[in-house]
Amino acid sequence: MARLYPFRALRYDPARVNMTDVVTQPYDKISPAMQERYYEVSPYNLIRVILGKQKPRDTDKENVYTRAAATLSEWRAEGILKEEAEPALYGYSQTYKVPGTEEVRERRGFIALAQLSDYADQVVYRHEQTFPKHKSDRLALFKATRAYCEQIYMLYSDPTFTAEKAIFESGAAPELEITDEYNVLHRVWKLTDPALIQRVLTAMDDKKLIIADGHHRYETSTGYMHERAAELGVDEKAEPTRTADGLPQPAFPEQAMMMTFVNMDAPGITILPTHRVAFGLIDFHGREFARKAEAYFNVEEIPNTPEGLFPGDAALLKRLNDTPGVAFIAATRDGDFLLTPKPEAIAPLLSNLSPRQQQLDVTQLHKVVLEKLLGLNEETVRAGSNVRYLREASEALAQVGSGNADIAFLIKPVTLEQMKDISLNLEVMPQKSTDFYPKLLSGLAMYTLD
Repeated sequence: MARLYPFRALRYDPARVNMTDVVTQPYDKISPAMQERYYEVSPYNLIRVILGKQKPRDTDKENVYTRAAATLSEWRAEGILKEEAEPALYGYSQTYKVPGTEEVRERRGFIALAQLSDYADQVVYRHEQTFPKHKSDRLALFKATRAYCEQIYMLYSDPTFTAEKAIFESGAAPELEITDEYNVLHRVWKLTDPALIQRVLTAMDDKKLIIADGHHRYETSTGYMHERAAELGVDEKAEPTRTADGLPQPAFPEQAMMMTFVNMDAPGITILPTHRVAFGLIDFHGREFARKAEAYFNVEEIPNTPEGLFPGDAALLKRLNDTPGVAFIAATRDGDFLLTPKPEAIAPLLSNLSPRQQQLDVTQLHKVVLEKLLGLNEETVRAGSNVRYLREASEALAQVGSGNADIAFLIKPVTLEQMKDISLNLEVMPQKSTDFYPKLLSGLAMYTLD
């Protein structure tokens, strides 16, 4: 059973800052160039907390994590960040164009706390692998700041739309509107009415939760919850306490984490593909790769343009998406190739996976192409030693063209139904299998443990 809680969020004071200048994309989507821009736009930008700059002379006593904690403390003391006077939930909508199209969608959800639990409890489900390095980084930040400044993106199923109706049908104007660097409009409503809050919490009681974005932060927060429960000598599954209004609160602060909840049955969810580039391959040659791939795939070379140039990303993606079933584009400096699987040939390489896993494009790419054809074992791929993950096909192709990568693999997106099926059957896909768009802004609300 999912246990959700309202909370007294720590929030920027809009009278002291321009909100557009202080919020950011999630930490794992921030490039070095974006980090620099966030630093420059405002001295109060959240980047200084969630992804600060490292310095050459950093030590155990002074480092990116201690500076984050000091910055957060200073902003609270100055009144740049203020804690809300009463517990609340926060309606949250994002209006955006689907990348590469003119289609406009709105994704609606709400921000609340949720009690943390192990995957074995089958309340929260994951859908992809994680990177150990990312988890150790987030744990160090959580321990130093004692605050969760970013939300985890959670999915649930409710065909009756009970929570959405309670939150959004009043017609009230949002208290906050921000347009981000991707031209996504973010709107936030603060909900403090105890009766409304209780209706939403009750509607969520029986829901199973699937992590869309934030696997690293969820697993890190859960580990931290176990650690703190042992230190405090409390039951990590203790019953909630109650406010004067009868609203539930976590038994101890680390028992919960801040999340945004989105109904899978509502319109507005978009999943983009995450393309792969492989680099640092010894004696790699594109045509030799294509020849070896013929043992497992039908390989069709995509001809150059009449001008003798390689096809651009739009042409390659159209060719990929027009191909039914599992397919990848392998782009090299020697040529571009469309790969479609030979089922009997690849079957032995996928025999230890469930039928639902065997049908996934991303699984076949990892198991057959990365591991078998390129010789990159699972641990190497998970460590990121020879593989990068990119949203933009144009960037993947550019890395190959510049020599910063040996080969790019353009893939189709995982569908919402595939992800749900994998998750609820306690399976996981390879890391970075999904790219939910748009991302949740960091800095709209924060959950402090002290």
